[in-house]
Amino acid sequence: MNGSLINAQVSMHALQRKLDLLSHNIANVNTAGYKRKDATFHDLLTRYQSQTDDFEKAGRMTPIGLNMGSGSRLGVDWTDFSQGTLQQTDQPFDLAIEGPGMLEVQVVGFDADGNRQDTRGFVRGGNLQITDTNQGLALTDGNGHFVVGIDGNPIVLPADRRIVIDDSGRIEAYDDASGQPPVQVGQLKMVKVEKPERLIASGDNLYVLPEDPETNGPMAGVITEAALLNLPQSEWMNQQGLRIHQGFMEQSNVDLTREMTELVSVQRAYQLNARALSSSDTLMNLANNLRA
Repeated sequence: MNGSLINAQVSMHALQRKLDLLSHNIANVNTAGYKRKDATFHDLLTRYQSQTDDFEKAGRMTPIGLNMGSGSRLGVDWTDFSQGTLQQTDQPFDLAIEGPGMLEVQVVGFDADGNRQDTRGFVRGGNLQITDTNQGLALTDGNGHFVVGIDGNPIVLPADRRIVIDDSGRIEAYDDASGQPPVQVGQLKMVKVEKPERLIASGDNLYVLPEDPETNGPMAGVITEAALLNLPQSEWMNQQGLRIHQGFMEQSNVDLTREMTELVSVQRAYQLNARALSSSDTLMNLANNLRA
């Protein structure tokens, strides 16, 4: 088969996937807490096309032979967890995280037999909410997942209280009417992402741990937390450079100028491969119509 057809078709498929990533980033430029997706291109199989000795000329600097490529493919896409800008909202349940940290949430699920099987999920702060449950007013993320405290249980808040969250995630409830001292009702569980490329995006800015095929459990080493080092979370967060900002929202880390520039570049490359495909098809059609 004509090599140009193969190169153009394979490269166009990779470029289409890249266009999908760029369009997804642009569509979420105003999504709070969104982390941009990216991927790199890799060359496919390259073969060496030898030439006859007639090509060897005096003064020739390049070696005889041609490297014939097979197009390029898009590598594994990955998530860029770089810090986004913080926007002040003054809303008590808007939280922004400074540093490579995430809040842990409880993702309710069920196994094949219908039994409840909860898993660990991780979110990058955002717009938290209060959900009325049988246990009381539970703190949830924007998708209804229970926010977990350092004890591993969902955080339950008292009613009619002013909630203050400090930079280490401690939650205090104030009764302004009575003037009583604040009561600590829990502490948000913070984790640090050590291997962001391993986290699996589950949609709506929710991430889960991949499974380890050897242990059939969550893969170790992807995240760390204060409990693994037997340290108070506030001390551990100071060591790791992590902070929680109440009344702020982290904006998307998508740079629209960069994305649009890359979009134009990828579109040009796609058009070039489309023309190569069309030209190759035209030449093959001419060759098929030749008559002796």
